[in-house]
Amino acid sequence: MKNIAVILALALAVLQFLPAAAEKELLQKLPPQYRKWLTEDVVYIISPVERGVFLQLQSDLEREQFIKGFWKQRDPNPSTPQNEFQIEHRRRIEYANTWFGKESPGPGWMSDQGRIYILLGEPKSIEKYENKTELRPTIVWYYQGLMDYGLPNAFSVVFFKQDYTGDYRLYSPVRFGPQALMYNYTGDMTDYQQAYTQLQGIEPVIADLSLSLIPGENPGMAPSLASEALLSTKIPVAPVKKVKTAYAEKMLRYKDMIEMDYTANYIENAKMTAVLLDPRSGIHFVHYLIEPKRLSLEAYEGRYYTTLEVFGSVADMEGRPVFQFNKSVPIELSQEQMQRIQDKLFSFQDMFPLVPGRYRLTVLLKNTVSREFTSIEETLVVSEKPAPGIAALFLANKLVENSSYRGQSKPFLLDDRQLVPSPRNDFTQNDPLYLFCQLAGSGDELHRGGSLRVEILKEGAVVRTQEKRLGEYPQFPDVLERFPLSGLAPANYVARVTLLAEKGQALAADEASFYISPVAVLPRPWVLSLPQSSSTAPQYWNDLGSQYLQLGRKAEARERLERAYHLAPQTPRFVLDFCRILMEQRDFRQAKDVALRAFQGQGRDEFLLPLAQAGQALGEYREAAEHYGRYIAHAGPSVRTLNALGECQLAAGDRRAALESWEKSLQLDDKQAQLKEKVAALKRGTP
Repeated sequence: MKNIAVILALALAVLQFLPAAAEKELLQKLPPQYRKWLTEDVVYIISPVERGVFLQLQSDLEREQFIKGFWKQRDPNPSTPQNEFQIEHRRRIEYANTWFGKESPGPGWMSDQGRIYILLGEPKSIEKYENKTELRPTIVWYYQGLMDYGLPNAFSVVFFKQDYTGDYRLYSPVRFGPQALMYNYTGDMTDYQQAYTQLQGIEPVIADLSLSLIPGENPGMAPSLASEALLSTKIPVAPVKKVKTAYAEKMLRYKDMIEMDYTANYIENAKMTAVLLDPRSGIHFVHYLIEPKRLSLEAYEGRYYTTLEVFGSVADMEGRPVFQFNKSVPIELSQEQMQRIQDKLFSFQDMFPLVPGRYRLTVLLKNTVSREFTSIEETLVVSEKPAPGIAALFLANKLVENSSYRGQSKPFLLDDRQLVPSPRNDFTQNDPLYLFCQLAGSGDELHRGGSLRVEILKEGAVVRTQEKRLGEYPQFPDVLERFPLSGLAPANYVARVTLLAEKGQALAADEASFYISPVAVLPRPWVLSLPQSSSTAPQYWNDLGSQYLQLGRKAEARERLERAYHLAPQTPRFVLDFCRILMEQRDFRQAKDVALRAFQGQGRDEFLLPLAQAGQALGEYREAAEHYGRYIAHAGPSVRTLNALGECQLAAGDRRAALESWEKSLQLDDKQAQLKEKVAALKRGTP
């Protein structure tokens, strides 16, 4: 797979806001059919985010996938083969081109009436005032029931002919005023009351609309600012009010990391991360969960299948890769299991170790059956020597005591207590609220004399409070409290935690918001998490050592990689990573001994490469050349290994063999200028 962190750094750069000049240039570079799609077909219903993303796509294949995703996000009923929104949108454009803009040079969709019709659809009723001598031709469209789109429950849209000829224009009380609706108005153009009074005598309905388009509003004798906001702001954004544009941003961010047929199928999710210190090992673990909006399974012979592919990347704040992981998670359910979970959410949970620092985490979750994907992006902070404070505060709705997974690593498993958090922090009155946090940087003195205050607040007022001495917590520095929610009314709340010194002064505080729902039962997800080895297992020390090596902290890297190796010297990855740090620190003799011991003990050919590299660094060229040759026979030739083999052969005095190796390297890459000079010198017999 491509380097996730590097690609992400590039993706973040292109997700910035596009300046107008750059947007214009990109628009001109679009192929004609896609420029037409953007500037004509969907010009009124595409969001600025979607427009910016579309302009940055590089190929027609990407654009076609975007268009597919664009309509998919707007499909009101994905279970049907037709996209009702897309069909209706095309109908509106055809209607606008047929009936509007007849007295203007452009097509009907470009007229004011065509634009409003495409944005809002068929009005509830239409009234025409076209034959009054003193009133300019005026048409009123009345709309109702569009509150879901951020619009008033009822409002009117007015069109009028500003001149004797020409097309109908959209009327604005602020921009035109009642004066503009009358022929031969000779009064004061700034006196709205005078104009309104005169218009009342001509047509009372139009007079009222001339100041406000919203029934029941009383703007006085001044044009309605709310009507202006309706026309200039609310109506133009109504088509995208309920559209989630995250799919477009995710497509641009990840299009170089996932297969193209995934990019149009982004699924929204709820997510949560917590950095927890494991007291047994002293290692910080990142616990995370992803709850995609849906999980699609494939039915076959009475069973249900899919495979999830999980790709994770941790990069420092400059975008340099620190840690990457990938997993393949097969799911197979029986008919009975499917019936139990089919109406539930799905929660994927996982964890991994991380060294101190500040990072960006990205996790991609792909469903290989439905070709759908979702993602999380989070900033992580792992403190090396924290000051006294509150860390990893989160809430849970369920606690499993005496978990059968005790002794293993499992997301949100704390010793033998399995917490079940919800990323939405939603509860019912029948639920208990479990509050967990860790007290960071707390010494013995604070442990003896300090205390912790927990408060439940509603609208800023404390409704429940509790204070405990830190010494009362049996698993300090872990804090776990249970609060029954019965008696608390459905509403939004805040749980505030304050760490107090012996004399009561506040040292640190943190809080988490939660919601008590009025319903009796909330849908809880079924959880998929894979238990792993004990938190002191060698794989974690190896992961931490690799992270330190990526950060350039070689001493810390060697300590942890060596620990992993000594705990499990039969694991090839631990052997190779330990050899790598030894080579980095120029401890070539030990690197060779470690590689030789592993090769002789296991007979695995992958150990030949560090054995050859260490031998070359020690000047044992003939032996190193033999190891390089055997490794190439096992793994296949590469430019790097062929060049190294040639160097060893030349240093051992075998010029003909060196020439042969380097010529093979040039066959793989003929742009190696220095190597060409060496080959030419060998052929001339020059040293």
